[in-house]
Amino acid sequence: MLTTMTLPLHVSVRSRSWCCYASLSVPQPQAEPQLLNGNSGGRLADRKEIRLGLPSKGRMSADTLELLKNCQLSVKQVNPRQYVAEIPQLSNLEVWFQRPKDIVRKLLSGDLDLGIVGLDTLSEYGQSSEDLITVHEALEYGDCRLSLAIPQYGIFENVNSLEELAKMPQWTEERPLRVATGFTYLGPKFMKENGLKHVTFSTADGALEAAPAMGIADAILDLVSSGTTLRENNLKEIKGGVVLESQAVLIASRKSMIQRKGVLETTHEMLERLEAHLRAIGQFTVTANMRGSSAEEVAERILSQPSLMGLQGPTVSPVFCKHDGKVTADYYAIVICVPKKALYKSIQQLRAIGGSGVLISPLTYIFDEETPRWRQLLSELGL
Repeated sequence: MLTTMTLPLHVSVRSRSWCCYASLSVPQPQAEPQLLNGNSGGRLADRKEIRLGLPSKGRMSADTLELLKNCQLSVKQVNPRQYVAEIPQLSNLEVWFQRPKDIVRKLLSGDLDLGIVGLDTLSEYGQSSEDLITVHEALEYGDCRLSLAIPQYGIFENVNSLEELAKMPQWTEERPLRVATGFTYLGPKFMKENGLKHVTFSTADGALEAAPAMGIADAILDLVSSGTTLRENNLKEIKGGVVLESQAVLIASRKSMIQRKGVLETTHEMLERLEAHLRAIGQFTVTANMRGSSAEEVAERILSQPSLMGLQGPTVSPVFCKHDGKVTADYYAIVICVPKKALYKSIQQLRAIGGSGVLISPLTYIFDEETPRWRQLLSELGL
């Protein structure tokens, strides 16, 4: 049996806060323990090691380990049953495998310094805390969206938007819209912001998709990837019903980066490796020879083709050959960076202007002079 009560909904944003009172009915929360891993009040624990929290199970865990491996930050685990490991390239760092929501909670409590979780988890359990900083907001895996879904049949058959759902006369204080979800912070916040006054939330064990068919709920608020599972259970997403778009993010404790020795430096190295690898994904180095009278003349021909611009422009250098005892530069080697989707078109354009001996190599890293996200992080920390 679901116990509900009417209470003020508190919504906080990084630079402002407000308190709204409305007839929004939500489940009465269980009392949270005040101690997390033996550390209360968000104080820094008395330890010297830097701790990185990683997801312990599932696809998120596997993809996280794969990304770190591709950044030359392979996680070494002596025993797969142990929850602690190391990354040899990062000195004084401990890796702790945890549930994603516990990673966020332990960052807040000071028991972890860094973590990788989904944006949905950060938003639900971090609740806009100023002590949590998003170091990298787009690690390019774990893509999904937190979305509201309703049945395709019955009273919802012709309802296709959040606005239409809100205007349905069925929802009253006595008979509110029942939403099954695991997101009991983001759900009420989203509904209040979008003008749905008469809503009650409940949690359900197992697959939420079955809740409407069983009569337990009218709608569900859950993570969606392709939407196939929703369709197979006669559910549909609606316009305006997406709470947030999520993917994996690197987060850190503000207190740890400012106060704990070595955390800022470790964060910098991780950020540089991640940025360089993610920027290189889907990029190829194209090398070719081209006959020409000078490097400038060859460069002019290359730059006349829109797909051959590269990152900042082509690299053109002479290819020296010896003819009749004389060293001459009749050919020039050109090097450009080309995205995968434009690769074949670029090769065609290169051949059309005299390119030959074309070599293609995938890129592993592209390092900038300075990582823009690092400058943003220092600015946010006031450093």
